[in-house]
Amino acid sequence: MNFQIECSASSILNPREVYAKFLIQPLNHTQAITIGNALRRVLLSELETVAITAVRIAGATHELATLEGVREDVLQIMLNLKQIVWRGHLEQPSLARIKVQGPAIVTAAAFQAHSEVTVVDSCQYIATVDNEHVLELECQLEQASGYRLSNPSEVIDWLPIDGVFMPVKRVNFWVDKALHLEICTNGSLSPQEALHKAASILTNWFNPLQTLEWKTSNTKKDHSHTQLSQMLIEQLDLSVRAYNCLKRAQIHSVADLMQYTQEELLALKNFGQKSVEEVNEALEQKLHLQLPKKIC
Repeated sequence: MNFQIECSASSILNPREVYAKFLIQPLNHTQAITIGNALRRVLLSELETVAITAVRIAGATHELATLEGVREDVLQIMLNLKQIVWRGHLEQPSLARIKVQGPAIVTAAAFQAHSEVTVVDSCQYIATVDNEHVLELECQLEQASGYRLSNPSEVIDWLPIDGVFMPVKRVNFWVDKALHLEICTNGSLSPQEALHKAASILTNWFNPLQTLEWKTSNTKKDHSHTQLSQMLIEQLDLSVRAYNCLKRAQIHSVADLMQYTQEELLALKNFGQKSVEEVNEALEQKLHLQLPKKIC
């Protein structure tokens, strides 16, 4: 199938708000709904980007600390850092540093980072430093996808930050005679790049399904319901007491037996814990099975 993909509208509201609308055709209604749903899910959750995941600030040992000569406290600085959007690609975690002497308004433009990444909006605000004071910090950058909650750092002076690895902010689609797809990104990827990456991810997911080699397992642990129905409990070589209790309960085959949980067998008259253990041992030895347990 040959698609015609047209970018019917695009705009840059600000460096962190990039919009585009795509028209994909020809597709029938079912095809358009299927493709639209798949692309939307991948765009919102699977695309990778770079984000700050931890920070080390000179003079701060915890999130509730304050810094002399800095208007913002440490917690507010961390929240501002969390909002910074990065563009680029990292094979492994990297560091970005800031050292500014006041008086100064510190923005993302002050970062000195790996050559492979840059800030999308250099005007993003971080803090205000007063006269003769210095703000010095070091951030850890990582590349991933989705949203990752911060984990307590093993290194005392590193303060963890939630990782926001979500380059796509919004996705909307609808279907008439074609598939209309709207994508809004934070600027770390263009909508066109996001669409291309999402399509590549879906292709990589589905390609292996075209070359599946089905294998039939012949292990002892594979037992069909027919096999278990044909196997009588006499073949388990149970004690007379356990055997008679099962027969009185109209349990004649192993298939019948496997319909009961351990707790349900214990409820049978004269059927105690030792009998349950005996049945489990027999099932394990002969069929590599165990009685199911009650699900709470």
